[in-house]
Amino acid sequence: MSNLSQSHRILFLNTLAFAVCFACWTLNGVLVTFLVDQEIFDWNVVQIGWLLGIPILTGSLMRLPMGILTDKYGGRVVYSALLILASIPLFLLPFAANFWMFALLSFMFGMVGTSFAVGVAYTSLWYPKEWQGRALGIFGMGTAGASITPFIAPSMLKYFSESDPVNGWKYLPVIYGVVLLTMGIVFILFSKTKKIEAKAKTVKELLQPLKEVRVWRFGTYYFLLFGSFVSFSQWLLPNFMNVYHTTLILGGLFTTCFSLPAGIIRAFGGFLSDKFGARKVMYWVLSTSVVLSFLLLFPKMNITTSGSGLMAAKAGTVTQVSPSKIVIGEKEYLVTSKDVNAEHNPFFPSKKTWQEVVVAENQKVQKKELIADGITQIHFEANMWVYLVLVILIGTCWGIGSAAVYKHIPEYFPNQVGVIGGMVGMIGGLGGFIGPIVFGYLLAFTGFWTSSWLFIFVLSIICLIWMHRVIVKVTKEKLPEFAQDMDRKDVIE
Repeated sequence: MSNLSQSHRILFLNTLAFAVCFACWTLNGVLVTFLVDQEIFDWNVVQIGWLLGIPILTGSLMRLPMGILTDKYGGRVVYSALLILASIPLFLLPFAANFWMFALLSFMFGMVGTSFAVGVAYTSLWYPKEWQGRALGIFGMGTAGASITPFIAPSMLKYFSESDPVNGWKYLPVIYGVVLLTMGIVFILFSKTKKIEAKAKTVKELLQPLKEVRVWRFGTYYFLLFGSFVSFSQWLLPNFMNVYHTTLILGGLFTTCFSLPAGIIRAFGGFLSDKFGARKVMYWVLSTSVVLSFLLLFPKMNITTSGSGLMAAKAGTVTQVSPSKIVIGEKEYLVTSKDVNAEHNPFFPSKKTWQEVVVAENQKVQKKELIADGITQIHFEANMWVYLVLVILIGTCWGIGSAAVYKHIPEYFPNQVGVIGGMVGMIGGLGGFIGPIVFGYLLAFTGFWTSSWLFIFVLSIICLIWMHRVIVKVTKEKLPEFAQDMDRKDVIE
């Protein structure tokens, strides 16, 4: 078997295992929603939020140490151990009788989220520099596993609960545990050991590159791109159910429409990064994220506010009042009536304006006194299909950008891919934990579900400006390194 063929086999195993882990990582998004909706557990809003976030938090914080372990012991051992050990809390989850037991087990199986750091370090060892972008992009397709749970889990829960409404849900985590365990056994049987051949380093030496600003800049990009992907993979389900009144199954299907393309497109993002350079790809991705998040800002709304009213041109006595006319002395004032037959535009915001009389006959009015109140009604349907298309587009954009971020790591840190990849992945994963919390506060403050896109809009602008300022600075300084490699200027500080 040629070296490249063997590399492709390892890449396939890595990607498959990553997809399985990602499906398990987002399990609580559907399971906890179902358990509360069916009144099997009486958890409050705060408890629900923690149960959704705990697996994401665990999988994010532990990426860095798991990346270090992968650099030291190799991906075969670490990945297999992760898959097998993470199945245990899933087998125990049906025995959870209260919030704290459920939270503890969620914390434990949340370790599957570290599979990204392990897989990145293991995959990069099997490919030469010119293949890194494509290989890591293909591996990143495993994030499409996030689409598996919202797609199949609601239907499975419904099926299991038909015969046993109280305990039927317990089959789901057991099935997920069996899949993880099986994948772990397959991985250890068919993968091969390969690790960095370098002298042993202390933990302090391994963490030394984290002092570089470029690592944190990459982390910020990934916080936006990957963190938002994880956040909306869970947030879109209640979004569709509350705003567009979809069922749990239909909302899960729409969420899958977002997460599946966003995961699969990462391979294409790796190809683009290899061909055109990650810098150009990131420019396109961040600019597109700014535009699309701005378009998604506008909520479904029906707002009534003050409009242009009528005021008396001079003092006098009201002699006649009708819905369409007011007469003061000898002067007539035409009143705009409400058009009850006007239709709203299904795609763009539309408005209606009319006036309502606020004076009566024989009433004396002063000059500039309001005689008819102006009313403006702004209506925006926020068509569900348009919203869904925009959501799919921005998710696809994030998928391409996620691959572009990881294009540089093996180039600049070839002997510490696990550490740097783990750090960047940890920051991105924290975005997936923090995102729903911020979205919840914004929703409570504004009352708009689309307020979550305001956070994305601001963060996209920050990332775009930061990247542009660095590139402009390096261009002006005309560093030799910049002249030698145009693509690398994106990561020079």
